[in-house]
Amino acid sequence: MNESLKNKISQLANQLHAEVIEIRRHLHAHPELSFQEYETAKFICSKLDEYGITYQAGIVKTGIVAHIKGNNPEKKCIALRADTDALAIKEENKVSYCSKNEGVMHACGHDVHTASLLGTVKILNQLKNDFEGTVKIIFQPGEEKAPGGASLMIKEGVLINPDAQLIFGQHVFPNMETGKVGFRSGMYMASTDEIYLTIKGKGGHAAMPAEYVNPVLVGAAIIAALHNVFMNPETKNIPDVPTVLAFGKFIGNGTTNVIPTEVTISGTMRTMDENWRAEAKALIKKIATEKAKSMNAECDVRIQDGYPFLVNDEKITAAAKKNAQEFLGKDNVEDLPLRMTAEDFAFYTQHIPGCFYRLGTGNKAKGITAGVHTSTFDIDEDALKTGCGLMAWLAICELNAK
Repeated sequence: MNESLKNKISQLANQLHAEVIEIRRHLHAHPELSFQEYETAKFICSKLDEYGITYQAGIVKTGIVAHIKGNNPEKKCIALRADTDALAIKEENKVSYCSKNEGVMHACGHDVHTASLLGTVKILNQLKNDFEGTVKIIFQPGEEKAPGGASLMIKEGVLINPDAQLIFGQHVFPNMETGKVGFRSGMYMASTDEIYLTIKGKGGHAAMPAEYVNPVLVGAAIIAALHNVFMNPETKNIPDVPTVLAFGKFIGNGTTNVIPTEVTISGTMRTMDENWRAEAKALIKKIATEKAKSMNAECDVRIQDGYPFLVNDEKITAAAKKNAQEFLGKDNVEDLPLRMTAEDFAFYTQHIPGCFYRLGTGNKAKGITAGVHTSTFDIDEDALKTGCGLMAWLAICELNAK
C-alpha cells in the first residue's frame, strides 16, 4: 500500500477529529437502550445525508446499512460494523456531555464505535477513487440484549446485496493506552447463555421452620452446588475448557419474618466449545432440579441461548495486524489474550470471515482508567483519531490487496 495514501488517511483523521469528538459527545449525552435507538438512528441518518451517502434505514427497526462504492464496485465487498445501543446504568461522570437520559449510559463505548465509524465513512467517501470495490457500513442495534441485533440483522439480509466477503469490528479497551490497538487470531471471546432459575418452596412464618420449605435456602444450596462443580478449583469436575458460571441476581420477596414461596435467580454461563456448551446446559438443569428435589422444593430451569463464541479469521487478522503496524507503528499494536466476555459480532463470523479488534481508550496519566459497564467509564478522545483512521486504512488495504 502506498505511503501517500496512508498519509492521506492520517491527515483526514486528524482534520475530522474535532467533528468526530462532537459526534461522540452528542451520542454519549443521548444514549438509548437496546432496540430503542430511534433518536440515535435519526442522528446517524442525518450525518449520512450530510455526507451524501446512500443508505437503508429501519432494518430491525433502528439498524442502518450504507454503501460506499469505489472503482470497480462489483470486484469485492467488505463490511464494517458499529453497535449503537447503551446500558441501563446511571452515569456518575461530571462532564459536559454526561447522559441526559436518566438511568441510561454509553458505558460500553458504543458511542465511540458509532462516532468512529461515521468518521471512517467520511474518510472512505473522500477517498473512493483510491480503492476498488464496495464498503458495506453496518450501524447495528441491540448488541447488549439477547438475541443480539447482529443475529436479527443477518436474518433481514444485512450481509447480502451485495454479498460481504469479510467483516471488521472494533471495541473500546480502557485497559490499553490510547494510540494502541490489539489483535488476536483464532478463538478470542466466549459464547454466552443466560440462566434463569425459579425455585418454588412453601412460604410461612420464619419462626416456624417445620411448616415451610425455604426457597431462599434452596436457591443458596443450588448456587453453591453449581459453583462447586463448575468454578471451585478444589472440586471442579468439568472438561478442561475455559468456562465461567456466575449468578448476579437473587430475588426473594420475603421479609425478616416472612419466608417467600418462590425465589428467582439469574446468571450467565460462558465457554469456548460448542459440544461442552450443550453438555454444560444439561448439567446445570440436572444439578439444579435434583438439589431442589432433595430439599423438598422444585426448580424450574430456563436457559436462553445467547451469542456463540467469537473466532477471528487467522488470515484476515494476520493481514490486519500487519497493516495496523504499518499505520500506527509496531510498538502500538499488541497481541490480545483470550476473553470470557462475549460479543454478538460473533454471529457475523458464523457467516463470513471476520476480524474483531480492540481500540485502546485509556490514559493513566489523565486518570482515564474506569472499566466498561461502570458508571464512570469514559475515554481519552484522542482514541477517536485512531478509531476512524485505522478502520479506513484496514478497509482500503483489504480492498486493494492483490
